[in-house]
Amino acid sequence: MKTPLDTCAPVTLFGPDFPFAFDDWIAHPQGLGELPPERMGTEVAVVGAGMAGMVAAYELMKLGLQPVVYEASRMGGRLRSQPFEGGQGVVAELGGMRFPASSTAFFHYVNQLGLKTQPFPNPLTPAAGCTVIDLEGITRWARGLADLPPLFQEVADAWASALEAGAGFSGLQEALCERDVPRLKALWNQLVPLWDDRTFYDFVAQSPAFAALSFRHREVFGQVGFGTGGWDSDFPNSMLEILRVVLTGCDENQHLIVGGAEQVPVGLWSHAPEQMRHWPAGTTLARLHQGAPRSGVTAIQRAPNGQFTITDTWGNTRQYAAVLVTCQSWLLTTQIACEETLFSQKHWMALDRTRYMQSSKTFVMVDRPFWKDVRTQGALEGWPTLGMTLTDRLTRGTYLFDNGPDKPGVICLSYAWMGDALKMLPHSTEKRVQLALSALRSIYPDVDIASHIIGDPISVSWEADPHFLGAFKGALPGHYRYNHRMYSHFMQDRFPEAERGIFIAGDDVSWTPAWVEGAVQTSLNAVWGIVRHLGGRCHPANPGPGTVFDQIGPVALPD
Repeated sequence: MKTPLDTCAPVTLFGPDFPFAFDDWIAHPQGLGELPPERMGTEVAVVGAGMAGMVAAYELMKLGLQPVVYEASRMGGRLRSQPFEGGQGVVAELGGMRFPASSTAFFHYVNQLGLKTQPFPNPLTPAAGCTVIDLEGITRWARGLADLPPLFQEVADAWASALEAGAGFSGLQEALCERDVPRLKALWNQLVPLWDDRTFYDFVAQSPAFAALSFRHREVFGQVGFGTGGWDSDFPNSMLEILRVVLTGCDENQHLIVGGAEQVPVGLWSHAPEQMRHWPAGTTLARLHQGAPRSGVTAIQRAPNGQFTITDTWGNTRQYAAVLVTCQSWLLTTQIACEETLFSQKHWMALDRTRYMQSSKTFVMVDRPFWKDVRTQGALEGWPTLGMTLTDRLTRGTYLFDNGPDKPGVICLSYAWMGDALKMLPHSTEKRVQLALSALRSIYPDVDIASHIIGDPISVSWEADPHFLGAFKGALPGHYRYNHRMYSHFMQDRFPEAERGIFIAGDDVSWTPAWVEGAVQTSLNAVWGIVRHLGGRCHPANPGPGTVFDQIGPVALPD
């Protein structure tokens, strides 16, 4: 994968569509803003207790508001760390599990909570130990790219060349690293109309670098890829989405949260900020809610007095001065009776046209990290028993997690997307484990993985969960305008009065779906919007995202 020049600052999720320094904004000593005295303690509804909802609720509380969080399922959203029964705190990461170092706003909260991280065992990284690539029945073992046949290096070189020729990648990333806003905007804005209407596969197949190679090279790129693994499930997506991922370093230098990613949103629930307006020292979101969020939302309407009426699962109705909706956008038409006039028809089109990708994972807990046992004989003498595995078989990606010598290990037997995930959808967890073990037995015929399994397995299919309906957004060609409408929705000064005061946030609202940084950044946009809606403002020394949006906001394509 392309990396920034050694002389550049680190890659961060600074734009490229909206190059605003969210990490600097939330760390500024002047805080995110201030509200009129009469607004202190005002209740604001937050629908959803995932990362977006919890960041927004936490920051709104610090500003002196009283966020009231509603949650239909469980806190954490798609940062879901499911404990194994009797597993000494060992978890299966059913949702987000790997977080790029470029996610600087997200890691602001990770560090604030004092959580530990460690490198994620991605393919061909030191954390993986070794990587096993099994394609078309041929199994190859590698600790680095140099251990693989030349074809794999050719694929890596072709991808780097395609990015440079098709997107001017090095110049873009240099501008991003240096946070050179004018240059970054000029370069990126030229690419938006060029690549919005074209798929990722079109970009690869039509690039001179790949066109000079065989179909087999494109096939290997789709099956194996580089960085986090295979890319073929993303082939139908807009190329702009892929450019954002690689440009901002989302697919490299990734870390896991020791003990589970769910600790971040749940930690914000019980964390008392050091600096806080209105509320006494030691106040937490948990205390403001008497220990638990309210139940799920079934209806959002405009009250006659201009406020918002929220009805929960049990028929309880309360009014709020503002509402932030952080659940996936489809739920506003399938789970929540949302008054149609709260959004323009243009925004409803964008919310309804959001396209979610399927994803499934299957985990088992094992007695110990036996995969580290070194082989003592045969052609693989000196190699570990198992490696991080990429394959064209049913499992697609298999990951190994060592929780330390005193705890059981965890194997993600299968991590699959789209069509491969749908193959798992009808099956029970036990059947999924059996299918995965059968596929892995063809790769590791001499390893009895099943003999090490303890406890009950855990699996997830996000598209089957009525509170999610999919893992995350995958923008199709032509979806840039929809994304622009959703992302910029927090800028409401030009809205009719009937459409003001309800805000949206989440990774599906962001430009970087599937990455938690997008959830954090859009929630911070919404915090700015809510403060402004309630008559507040930012400190002049720390202007917020809405303050500069008209100057550096995303380029608008004509309708």
